[in-house]
Amino acid sequence: MKKQQAAKERRSRLLLVGGIAGVVLVIAGIVGVTIYRDVSTRPTLDAVQEFDGLTADHVTEPVEYDQTPPVGGNHHPVWLNCGVYDVEVPANHAVHSLEHGAVWVTYRPDLPADQVEALVDSVPDTYMIVSPMEGLQAPVVASAWGVQLELDGVDDRRLEQFVRDYRQGPQTPEPGAACTGGTDESGMGGAAMEQPSS
Repeated sequence: MKKQQAAKERRSRLLLVGGIAGVVLVIAGIVGVTIYRDVSTRPTLDAVQEFDGLTADHVTEPVEYDQTPPVGGNHHPVWLNCGVYDVEVPANHAVHSLEHGAVWVTYRPDLPADQVEALVDSVPDTYMIVSPMEGLQAPVVASAWGVQLELDGVDDRRLEQFVRDYRQGPQTPEPGAACTGGTDESGMGGAAMEQPSS
């Protein structure tokens, strides 16, 4: 009787351990497939252009940049307030915001209003600048300090990945510095700027 009881308990334990091991294997398989699917469908940023050796001096004279839009270089001492603009913004102020870790998403001025709205809705609220710009080679261009990506349109999945990788990213010279209290599209005013005398 004791042998039968011991054998029964051993079988029960083996079934329990086997059941737990089976559940663990199923969970591990589900997690593995999910991770693989996420990695395999993540958009690649192979087309990101990188620009090294950028200067970062504060200057008050006009600056001519090599890229459109610029991705770094000398810039105005006062940064552009991060946000959404419906007019072209002063590049020398926007570059200062890039130095602080912002991503600047520019779009062609002839982009339909519903696409501009979709673009604005698709990006985070902080450390982002969205504005139109003449002369873009692509419908939408995402820029951060030292990096740039031309996009096929507002629904290009690479935009989300670019923002995730480069907003306050490792390339940022002054991460966490202010993105408010600077100036707006007029290039005037702002808490950090001397006010014009009346």
